Amino acid sequence: MSVHVSIHDVSPAFRSEIEFALEMSHARGIKPALLVVPNFHGEHPLEEDASFCGWLRDLQADGHEIFLHGFFHAAGAPRLRDDGRPGGTFSRFFAQRVVSGGEAEFSDVSADEARARLAEGERILSKAGLHIDGFIPPAWSMPPWMLDILAERRIAYTEDHLYMYAPSARRKKPSLVLNYASRTPSRLFSSVAFCRIAKPAKALLPARIAIHPADMRFRLLRHEVQHLLKWAEGDTVERATALV
Repeated sequence: MSVHVSIHDVSPAFRSEIEFALEMSHARGIKPALLVVPNFHGEHPLEEDASFCGWLRDLQADGHEIFLHGFFHAAGAPRLRDDGRPGGTFSRFFAQRVVSGGEAEFSDVSADEARARLAEGERILSKAGLHIDGFIPPAWSMPPWMLDILAERRIAYTEDHLYMYAPSARRKKPSLVLNYASRTPSRLFSSVAFCRIAKPAKALLPARIAIHPADMRFRLLRHEVQHLLKWAEGDTVERATALV
């Protein structure tokens, strides 16, 4: 089965880590998708860094996909629309405390706020001269109604932990996700173990390799990412929609 590679949390906050991940990928002939955050944690506005935007334009022109990756990449960020917050639920708690470290942004907003963040994110990326190839929520976490909103906006591709979707075409397909977690030593070593054990599942399912900037800060994870890219070499696709 085919493999799609992406680099998450693309923001001026992590330029050196992203450059390192790109160097590793290009060494294997892989052009990973770039998941761009318009204003990471409300502290790194993309539109204020002309050099970074120009770099992204060059990468897209060279064949890298550009995905909108949330807006703030943080839960509890200031609202673009003052329409309140969804009530507390187990699914929201799970998304913020278990799946992510409070970064499951689209599990923390109403439908109106989700629409506002999508529209503003699209505006910022368009102003930067970037074409949006899809949307991927931070922490792969979003409520089911997000698929309808993405279809309304004619978003061609999205994904969560288990599936890849073509929202406009109402299609989805299961896939294997391989990525690392480094917030705690236990998460780091358990995610390394999972990726090593799960790789044979590629015989049955298409796979996604997700590289995060934090991966580049740990020698073990850099080593593991290099091995994953070597394992995927020759089977990768540059367009995520090819897997759906």
